[in-house]
Amino acid sequence: MPLGPFTLVAIYLTAWWIVLFMILPLGMSSQVGAPPTDGSQWGAPENPNLKKKFITTTWVAAIVWALIVGVVWSGIIPVPQINASQLPAL
Repeated sequence: MPLGPFTLVAIYLTAWWIVLFMILPLGMSSQVGAPPTDGSQWGAPENPNLKKKFITTTWVAAIVWALIVGVVWSGIIPVPQINASQLPAL
């Protein structure tokens, strides 16, 4: 069953955010040594590597998206059709 472009984008964006929150804590090291004097917090990471994490999130989310779309298109998890006549009147 084909999915529409809006649904495909929505699935990718949802997967991207979930993967981002899974990848953000990886490789974090807090500030060690003397207390921070530049106004940062004690628990703030010394080098967060956000660009690397966003790139990693993008390709991992693409793999997750491909798996989800493949499962839906194969029919293992069916997506119900909703007709306009089934929607409640406003």
